[in-house]
Amino acid sequence: MQNLLPTESYEQQLAEKVSRLKSMMAPFQTPEPEVFRSPVSYYRMRAEFRIWHEQDDLYHIMFDQQTKQRIRIVQFPVASKLINNMMAVLIDAIKSEQILRHKLFQIDYLSTSSNKILVSLLYHKKLGDEWTQQALKLREELRNKGFDVELIGRAAKTKIVLNHDYIDEVLSIAGQNIIYRQVENCFTQPNASVNTHMLEWAIDITKGSQGDLLELYCGNGNFSLALAQNFERVLATEIAKPSVAAAQYNIAANNIDNVQIIRMSAEEFTQAMNGEREFNRLRGIDLKSYQCETIFVDPPRSGLDEKTVEMVQAYPRVLYISCNPETLCHNLETLTQTHKISHLALFDQFPYTHHMECGVLLEKLN
Repeated sequence: MQNLLPTESYEQQLAEKVSRLKSMMAPFQTPEPEVFRSPVSYYRMRAEFRIWHEQDDLYHIMFDQQTKQRIRIVQFPVASKLINNMMAVLIDAIKSEQILRHKLFQIDYLSTSSNKILVSLLYHKKLGDEWTQQALKLREELRNKGFDVELIGRAAKTKIVLNHDYIDEVLSIAGQNIIYRQVENCFTQPNASVNTHMLEWAIDITKGSQGDLLELYCGNGNFSLALAQNFERVLATEIAKPSVAAAQYNIAANNIDNVQIIRMSAEEFTQAMNGEREFNRLRGIDLKSYQCETIFVDPPRSGLDEKTVEMVQAYPRVLYISCNPETLCHNLETLTQTHKISHLALFDQFPYTHHMECGVLLEKLN
């Protein structure tokens, strides 16, 4: 039975990351990185656990990545306090209900800093009306205990949503509250505190920008909404339908009138910009009317593909957020042929792990 508290100090692990990032960025003559810390505990807004059944008992577990040993989780200080509070209450409530506990193998939690939580129960069995009725009672019991909770049941080819499959986060960004709809199984930034640092850093370094902003990989509009204040217009692309729908909701909920979302991949948008393909999804959107002086990219771990890097080089300013410094450095080998790095930041999004999130602003060489 473990709480999975980290063994090394926060300061030690952060210093190691700063040193490693400086070493990786040395070939590109970057300025000193701005370093944005994470809370030391209770920082992760989502978590998932396998469920272990032992006679009448059941409990959360994780597996040690090295030894594959099963670890019983009582408290998980990596996750938000809301997730920790929910874990014990939920297990106690499920234990006594055979329909809810039978063949339950995983529980996923998604929480917000605005005190909302979405819980997904995953099963190796068919789910039907009986399960729905018990789950409705469970949700009512949890709400009576003060949890603003949404419940979802999942099984093979089945998804039962009792009310909504999303929750709405509210973040205070540079003194302004911004609403972000977060949909189950769609990407959201895991560390709300560090996400706030990233957004405020991006706002700060793009103040006084000229023209429009083009954003690739916009997700639910996390950066688009925050950065809209610094640009005439924002044109953003995203391929996942639920994320596009969430972004459209977020634009309306925040009364933002200068952001346009297009459902396209970065590769497709590059083809459209190069005139290689025509897309019905671009009907009614005059790409040539946009005067994009800045492009923003927050790609997956694989980084930017070669054609997108070439397209990105055409823009005077490139704002690049990366969850994988290795692929960022690979892209910088090309980008720094035409641009210089004027800002560098380290965001400790994933404390006590090897992973680093960082950001660079590149400006075209004269």
